[in-house]
Formats: sequence, structure tokens, C-alpha cells
Amino acid sequence: MAVTTSFYLNFTKPLNNITTTTTTTPLSSSFISWKLSLPSSFSFSSPHRKPNSFITMSLMNSKPTILVAEKLGEAGLDLLKSFANVDCSYNLSTEELCTKISLCDALIVRSGTKVTRELFESSGGRLKVVGRAGVGIDNVDISAATEHGCLVINAPTANTIAAAEHGIALLTAMSRNIAQASASLKAGKWQRNKYVGVSLVGKTLAVMGFGKVGSEVARRAKGLGMHVIAHDPYAPADRAQAIGVELVTFDEALSRADFISMHMPLTPATSQMFNDDTFSKVKKGVRIVNVARGGVIDEEALLRALDSGIVAQAALDVFIEEPPPNDSKLVQHESLTLTPHLGASTTEAQEGVAIEIAEAVVGALKGELAATAVNAPMVPAEVLSALAPYVALTEKLGRLAMQLVASGSGVKSVKVTYASARAPDDLDTRLLRATVTKGLIEPISSVFVNLVNADFIAKQRGLKITEELILLDGSPENPLEFIQVHIANVESKFASAIADSGDIKIDGRVKDGKPHLTKIGSFPVDVSLEGSLILCRQVDQPGIIGKVGSILAEENVNVSFMSVGRTAPGKQAVMTIGVDEEPSGVALKKIGGIPAIEEFVLLKL
Repeated sequence: MAVTTSFYLNFTKPLNNITTTTTTTPLSSSFISWKLSLPSSFSFSSPHRKPNSFITMSLMNSKPTILVAEKLGEAGLDLLKSFANVDCSYNLSTEELCTKISLCDALIVRSGTKVTRELFESSGGRLKVVGRAGVGIDNVDISAATEHGCLVINAPTANTIAAAEHGIALLTAMSRNIAQASASLKAGKWQRNKYVGVSLVGKTLAVMGFGKVGSEVARRAKGLGMHVIAHDPYAPADRAQAIGVELVTFDEALSRADFISMHMPLTPATSQMFNDDTFSKVKKGVRIVNVARGGVIDEEALLRALDSGIVAQAALDVFIEEPPPNDSKLVQHESLTLTPHLGASTTEAQEGVAIEIAEAVVGALKGELAATAVNAPMVPAEVLSALAPYVALTEKLGRLAMQLVASGSGVKSVKVTYASARAPDDLDTRLLRATVTKGLIEPISSVFVNLVNADFIAKQRGLKITEELILLDGSPENPLEFIQVHIANVESKFASAIADSGDIKIDGRVKDGKPHLTKIGSFPVDVSLEGSLILCRQVDQPGIIGKVGSILAEENVNVSFMSVGRTAPGKQAVMTIGVDEEPSGVALKKIGGIPAIEEFVLLKL
């Protein structure tokens, strides 16, 4: 019996208004829709009380107090003052901030104020919301906030147009040497021949990261007569095609681009993505713009590329260290155009951010579900205890499944199947659904995904996630027997992950309290989901395990486990190898060169 479940979040009705509809089809399938929202008092669990107790903030009798610790636009302040007592105190020391915070229900900061564990401890449990006026939350201790039952929200959308416009401004200024020519003229020189620029029309722009800002840059570049290509492994192809943009692989973008504009988040996967190896693959004379994050470029490698002429010019708004050192050779380079992190610095964007964060903070204090929350109210300990192993399993299955998708496919639909002896009413999968979404999206995004914002983030990215429950006979003592993640209508970089249905399918289960991978496509396996995995499809014959093990041993790469699954003796098999260290490119090339190995892929957990 299969039960397909979809969850729709309703942001206006109280929690006790839960609508459940069940329709039985001739196939005995039930379809259940849940409409959930938070009540007018917002509940958080407290680490200082028993697991089943909650702290509830009541706003029935008095206005809350909001501390605004950095300058905020007047429109945002007016909105806050219409609801709460507002204390605007800027440039506070850490000690002064910790003293004030015990009298406040909410805190609003920009990037200059550090919201630390000490601050949450000083609040004495009163602080319920931290609002970050902007996108990045590097200055907020998220773990401490969650432990102290404090919701953290940001304002991620109001800066989009400003950042895109700044990217285009740097693109045009760089191509026509505007900054250098201006400085030269102010120094009393008239150097028309020195500052001859290059035209944009007809040139190829590669947009690296096709999210909100990247797509807006693409639209504007098309208006300038440029041919725009984009690399984003998880961007839907139809969204790119709708504005006339071609999605390509990373290496193809490098080899074809006359200009490269960066708009990817800073994650472990994108940190120093543009390094010596990357610059060796670009078209000689390429020009680079970065209004994303400083850490996506290896600045020393960029300096070498500029000196050698591989990169003709670069325009940077962001840096690894901000502000950069005065004696930086990169900053002083003649071919570099610089701005001091001005991407969001327009009057309109600042007002937009102020309104966006003010609305979010007021909504959170009223008990409304915050669509831009970056953490979630703590789950009762007994629920976490039962679901903890499955939470780890679902996130890792999501990570693995997304890594198996071929570049440019564009993921639109994901189905999560749960096999359990528990009835639908006894199995709340919302947390598991959220962690699958986290695994799918978070590694390739700067967004923090959790129970509060999972559905919103998935919808925002055009990702439809459905759930199916397979009811099993047996004891309901264990919540789940296995979980399957199924991605439809995509190509895979590891063809063996494609099941008979033609879609990517991977199965997992909890074994001895740890998440295990149990099936890839049609191939059964049994490996612990830890470290990194090497998947190899091979001809089923003796000696392959030894050859692969020897190659890894030569590089001192420790193998933690190995499993081989096959469809029939002497036919095809999939070998799954767990490694403690990531093998080098040379080692992976040697593995791929073994004649019996037909394909392989390295997956990181």
C-alpha cells in the first residue's frame, strides 16, 4: 500500500487548524494534505529545561522591545515602531551589547555586529529573534541561537537588483578602463592611446552561478548584445532557456568565455574554485568580475594569471580579507578595478533590506512562520532521539543523489519513499523531508535549510518534492525500514545509478545506528555513509578489488570499507569503496584506466 503525501505550509491560520483530507483510490492509495502554521504564540524548546517543556513568548499584554544595533533605513524603523518599543543604539561594545540584550525580545544587526554565544547567554532566555539586515550570517552564532531557542532570520531578496547592477557596472567599467583613465586624468595626464578598451557586443559572458543575481546579470548582459552562457549544475534548463541563456559545463564555460561573472555562494565546494588549475583552462585574455564572495577566487593565483596575461583584467567588489591589506600586490595591480563591497549599496536596496528585515522580525514576534529563517525552533528531545539516525541518513542520501546528477540536467522533481510498518498518522516525516531538502540544496547554495524554511527554499528553486509511504507488515518498533531518494527526468554522471525506470534511484537504511547505502540504481550494495565514496561499474571478474586497492595504497589513501553488488555472476557489478582521504586526480585517472572498469565517480559526504 503506497501513501503519497504532500505538505503545504499556511502562514496565516493557527496551528490547531489542521486540515487532513484522505482519498482512497482503487489502488488503495491515500493522499494526505497537511496545512500547518505556527500559533500566535511561538514556542521554542529550551536546553535549560526538561526535554518536553517549552518556553512560550506571550505578546498579549505588552509591546516587545527590539534593539537595532546598526543603522537601518527609516521605512524599516517606522514599521518596527508601529509594533514594538525600538531602541536604536549603534556602535555598542560587546560588553554594552550583552548588558542591553537581557531587556530585548529581538535584535537587528547588519554585518558589523558579532552575535555570539556570550550574547545569547546574557539574554537570559528573553531574546527570541535575531534579524540580519542582509544575506550573510557569518557574524551570528547559529548553533548558540538554536540552543537558546532564538530564531535567526535574514533579508536575502532586497539586494538582488543592486548586486546585479553593480556586476554590470564593473563589467562595463573594466572593459573601458574607466577607473584607470579617471585616475590618470585627475593626475594631469591625457592618455587616450593607453586606455583603449574592448567592446561587449558579440562577446561571450559566462555567468558562474545562475541564481537570483546571476540570472539578473544575464538579462542585462543580453541587453548589451552579449552572448550569455551559464554554469550552474542545479539550475533548471528551461529557466535559462526562457531568457536565452545556454547552460554548459564548468570547463566549457571556461574555454568559451571572453568575460566571466561570478555569482556562486561561498561553500566548501566553491572555496577557491578559481585557482591555478582553473586559470590554466580559460581563454587567454579573459576578463573576470566578482561581486559574489571573495573566497571563491584564490587571490594569489589571480595575481599570477594577471601578471602572465592569462587574465587580461579583473574587477572585484569582494575579497578574502575585508578590507584587503594596503600593501596587497593584487590591489595595486594596474589591470584591476576595485570597489569596497558595494554590491548592495544603493539607496533603494538599503530601504528594501530595512523593510524586508523589519517585516520578518515583526512577523516572527507575532508567531508567524518566517520564510527566511536560517534555523528552526528546537525539536523535543524524545522526537530527535527516535529520528536522529534517519535525519543523518536522509541528508546524506540527498547529498549523494544530487552529486550523481549530470551537469546541466536541472533537477525539478524529487520523490522520497519511506518504507515503514507504522501507519501514516504515527509517522511524521516533515523533519526527514526537510533534511532531504537540506542535502539536495545546501551543499551548492549559501542558504541554510531547516524544518522552518525547507519547503519555501525548494519552491523558490523550482524543486518539487513529493513523498510516498510504503506500508510494511511487521512490528512498528523501528520508525523506518528503508528510505529511497528518486530524481526523475535527469541524466546521471554515473550511468549505473539509473534504475530500470530511467531515473536516478538510491536506497538507504539505518544499520546499527548508522546510515548505510543499500542500493544504487538496480545494484545492491551495503556501505556506511561516511567520508568519501568511490563508485565503480566494472565487468564482474577476479582481481579488480586488488588493483583498485593497490592504486589507493600507493597514495596512502586508507580504505574504510568496500562492497560489490552485481546483477549476475560474470556480468556487470558496482564496487563501492569508502576512503578516509580524497584520492588525487592522478589516482582516480589510474582507477579509470583499469580495462574492466567501465565508469567511476567520486562522491563526497
